[in-house]
Amino acid sequence: MSRHVVAPTNEIPPGTRKLFTIKGRPIAIFNLDGDYFGMFNRCPHQGGSLCHGTVTGLVESATPGEYIYSRKGEIVRCPWHGWEFDIRTGKSYCDPDRIKTRSYTVETAEGAKVVEGPYVAETVPVRVEENYIVVEM
Repeated sequence: MSRHVVAPTNEIPPGTRKLFTIKGRPIAIFNLDGDYFGMFNRCPHQGGSLCHGTVTGLVESATPGEYIYSRKGEIVRCPWHGWEFDIRTGKSYCDPDRIKTRSYTVETAEGAKVVEGPYVAETVPVRVEENYIVVEM
C-alpha cells in the first residue's frame, strides 16, 4: 500500500470535500470536523459523483411519524438517484450488508515528516586517505 500527499489541510476546511485523482482513481476527501475520510468517487449504483452529492445527516425513525435527525454532515447522498453513504465507512443506508463504496484511510502529517518520507537510504562512512577514497562497510 503506497502513501500519497494530496494537499495541505487548509485546502479542505471542516465541512468541505475535494476531489483528487490518485493512481488513476477518483477519490473524494471529506473533512468532518478535522477528521479526514476518503471514498471512491463513484456511486456503486450507476457511477454518480459522490463528491458532488449533498452532505446531510441521518434520519431515523423508531415509530411512524417520529423522526430523529443524527450524524449531521456525515452522510453523502448521490446526486443522481439519492443513494446515501456513510462518509466514515462507505456503507450504504439502502442495503448496508451488500452495498458500499470503497473507503480509503486518510491521515494528516506534519510537513517535515512528509518531506522526510518513510524511506531512508543506507549510508556508509567515507574518508580520504592520501590519494584514495576509502569506504567503510
